[in-house]
Amino acid sequence: MSTSIRVSDHTKRMLERLKREDETFDELLERLAQSEAPINIGAWNEEQADRAREAVKRSRESFKR
Repeated sequence: MSTSIRVSDHTKRMLERLKREDETFDELLERLAQSEAPINIGAWNEEQADRAREAVKRSRESFKR
């Protein structure tokens, strides 16, 4: 038995970019659902996060003046 899942056009385009040429959408979704590795796209390490926090703090202080 199959089930239909509605996704937006934007979501479908993102999935299409992740989909391998030789796999179906069902196989893609199963692969993504089984992945135990966290998705860290764009994640910062601690040093980068600290620098970003400091930049935000300085920016907020400059607006208070």
